[in-house]
Amino acid sequence: MTTTPQAAYWQGFRDGLPFLLVIMPFSVLFGVVATEAGLNVLEALTFSVVVIAGAAQFTALHLLQNDTPTLIVILSALAVNLRMAMYSASLTPHLGAAPIWQRALVAYFTVDQSYALSIVTFDKRKDWGVAQKVAYFFGTVTPICPMWYLMTIVGALIGSTIPPEFALDFALPITFIAMIAPMLRSVPHLIAAGASVTGSLLLAGLPLNMGLLLAAVIGMAAGAQAEVWMSRKTGETA
Repeated sequence: MTTTPQAAYWQGFRDGLPFLLVIMPFSVLFGVVATEAGLNVLEALTFSVVVIAGAAQFTALHLLQNDTPTLIVILSALAVNLRMAMYSASLTPHLGAAPIWQRALVAYFTVDQSYALSIVTFDKRKDWGVAQKVAYFFGTVTPICPMWYLMTIVGALIGSTIPPEFALDFALPITFIAMIAPMLRSVPHLIAAGASVTGSLLLAGLPLNMGLLLAAVIGMAAGAQAEVWMSRKTGETA
């Protein structure tokens, strides 16, 4: 039975709902941190709407609070968001034939959650066409992105009134664990993850978050080399 675009949209909507458990406290935390950094409510909301990338937003705020030069702040935020270019390349075979206005919206709403859900589902649903895939993608962001904006406002309004024992900063690592863990399905994936984690721990003392950026490069290089090694091994045994 063929899935209609409407059915694909609602499947995406349902798949995106569990992420609200971490998106809500994560965005509240950003609103709080933004006000602590000196932004008002409108500025915090604008930051979320324009950038719509939590890791880059937190990185930029952290650096700004430490009086880091503006150029370094911009480059660091861009480097953290460099993964979006890889997400885009990965989604292009599935969504590249969509109308340009849809692709523009997809580009804006490509976040970690929408990418992770979409790429896994697209790989499973080989029978879906572009219309179903686009509908599913927009379904995933419907519960996530509006809530990101709304809870940013809530966080900015309540500011520092949240007791520190609430520990809202748990949301960031849990979000990434929930997205990445299901995607570690091959030896190269595991090697890339292990190398990046090890690199980030060993290089944590470098200034201006350079350790994290270098660890990402190490992870990608290790994963790519593992792919080459696996391909050669498969070719030799074929």
